Amino acid sequence: MLVGGLLGVAAAKSDRFSAVLKPVCDALQTMPQFIFLIPALMFFQVGELTGLIATALYAIVPPIRYVEYGIRSVPADLVETSRQIGCTAWQRLLHVELPVAKPVVVLGVNQTIMAALSMLPVAALVGTKDLGQQVYIALSKADAGQGLVAGLSIALVAMISDRIMRATVSNADGVLD
Repeated sequence: MLVGGLLGVAAAKSDRFSAVLKPVCDALQTMPQFIFLIPALMFFQVGELTGLIATALYAIVPPIRYVEYGIRSVPADLVETSRQIGCTAWQRLLHVELPVAKPVVVLGVNQTIMAALSMLPVAALVGTKDLGQQVYIALSKADAGQGLVAGLSIALVAMISDRIMRATVSNADGVLD
């Protein structure tokens, strides 16, 4: 999320960087999940690190796109007002643009979590030891009960994180009004 967010901020501030980054994001977003395992396996051995790298590559697109969109959609009058009162570029970013873009950025965090959770069963193919591994084990044993419990656990983690993100945005709405 941090790397994607920083890339999103850079893309929002530079049209040239955004133009270079957009086809990369398009390519990453359209590739099947299994494809992310191949370059990770080429450079690293089977294990947790490979699964983490493949998951990070798959989940990096939402924060880039949402942060860029959020910052670009800040009203121009707010940006101009902050310039007129003497804010530096960093002050404008930290105290004006990011707080106004917070609902969109939080949505990007939510989508990043969802993408990472959807990658768990795929990353289990390279030896990760998490809920995705439990889905993989259940699949290999044709154990519907274990697979259902593991899949529902992943879905429950996703729903809990979604509720936390919604609460974050709804609490922020009261502060910003």
